[in-house]
Amino acid sequence: MGEKIMKIRGISVFNKKSIEVEIKGGFIENINLLTRNEQKLPYISPGFFDIQVNGYKGSDYSLEDFSEEHLRNIISNLAASGTTQHIPTIVSSPRERILKNLEIISKAINTSLDIKEAIPGIHIEGPFISSEEGPRGCHDPSFIREPNFEEFRQWQEAAEGRIVMVTIAPEREGSMDFIKKVTCTGVKIAIGHTGATPEIIKEAIKAGAQFSTHLGNGSYPILPKVNNYIWEQLAADELFAGIICDGFHLPSSVIKVFARAKGLERIILTSDAAFAGGLKPGIYKWENMEVEVFKDGHLGLAGTGVLAGAGHLLDWDIAHFIRFTGNNLGNTILLCTVNPVKVIKMPHNYGKLEAGAPANLTLFHYQTGDDRLRIIRTLSKGSVIF
Repeated sequence: MGEKIMKIRGISVFNKKSIEVEIKGGFIENINLLTRNEQKLPYISPGFFDIQVNGYKGSDYSLEDFSEEHLRNIISNLAASGTTQHIPTIVSSPRERILKNLEIISKAINTSLDIKEAIPGIHIEGPFISSEEGPRGCHDPSFIREPNFEEFRQWQEAAEGRIVMVTIAPEREGSMDFIKKVTCTGVKIAIGHTGATPEIIKEAIKAGAQFSTHLGNGSYPILPKVNNYIWEQLAADELFAGIICDGFHLPSSVIKVFARAKGLERIILTSDAAFAGGLKPGIYKWENMEVEVFKDGHLGLAGTGVLAGAGHLLDWDIAHFIRFTGNNLGNTILLCTVNPVKVIKMPHNYGKLEAGAPANLTLFHYQTGDDRLRIIRTLSKGSVIF
């Protein structure tokens, strides 16, 4: 007997036609148009790919007591938001802890096929970032240090080659040499948590930087009017830009302008979800800091007005990007399916709704004006994970 074919019906997010997706062996075998459009069907989309997840609901990749259980908790909660793949992001931490947590992630990937499918790489955001108030964001200043290629090599050894991105502030001493060396290994350098001059941003791009980490955030509250690192990154065609579209990190007008200036082909929606995201309103201890979860779900360092990562996931961010920019559902879904693959290497048809693509699928209901997508079912390689 041949392998069983699973069939799923939905409305394609890309052409609004009613389709039946046939799945075999973890891949899309065929897509058939249904003879009549069935409006009551949920939308069907490639699973979302979130390239920056620090943690969620009490779990975090930078925790001192991080474990595979925390990792599974994050994957499970992301699945409920339609996210099938994500890049674990470790923030500025002590050397030993970064190495230990990288080993735990790597071991989990080696021993579990579902974890391997969910995690195509790892991102280190810091510790080579600005230590100044504003650009530092909520990173612990005691862990911030100068770029060190030897330390990067130790990370990569602990991660068994799985690090795909490192965020740095290019104004730090030794940054240009670090960018060149890391880029030569095939790992992407992202500019973020920086107070660099436009000239230094240009130099970093020339050295090989290819991405802006949550553009517009992790910055000074007051900037020079036109000569600043946000305009410089926005104007650079070489840089893809990650943006947090939760309505708290950036005003709707900024999202609209970023989308127009950068172009949809170079924008990547990312959640930047963090430890306290999804928890009930209140104050939570995270390392040496107190993080407040507000009633509207956003996170901040208690009593400061500084944001502390994000409390919403891509099901929320997609709906808000549509609302803020006037783009349609199909165009917006590309920003967290196909676009991340332009930065993080994946199989050529990853994130597409076509025969031969991996059966990472999200089914949801959505009407224009909704705050979020209502996720019905999430599949990874044809297996239901939510």
